[in-house]
Amino acid sequence: MTLAAPLAVYVLAALAEIAGCFAFWAWLRLSRSALWLVPGMISLALFAWLLTRVNADFAGRAYAAYGGIYVAASLGWLWLTEGQVPSRWDLLGGGLCVAGALVIVAGARG
Repeated sequence: MTLAAPLAVYVLAALAEIAGCFAFWAWLRLSRSALWLVPGMISLALFAWLLTRVNADFAGRAYAAYGGIYVAASLGWLWLTEGQVPSRWDLLGGGLCVAGALVIVAGARG
């Protein structure tokens, strides 16, 4: 199996987690309706379920690899949803996180 399958699950999980957390952010920080919490909680449950779909021997390793993808997805959210262009430092840090995630995923397979 290639690295594409677990990375695709990690990307979907990251989007679900970020969307779920943003629903809480919108409610508490942007004064949106508490109804935002309903899709937020569904999205967070989807996130947790998706992480169980990764073929990993240990949960901690799956979560560690996911962390790098989460950072990169968060920077994408910052740019595409919040309209704030990531700085070169954001991009460098995100790239390092993704590299670390790839090392963890590839190392667990090899």
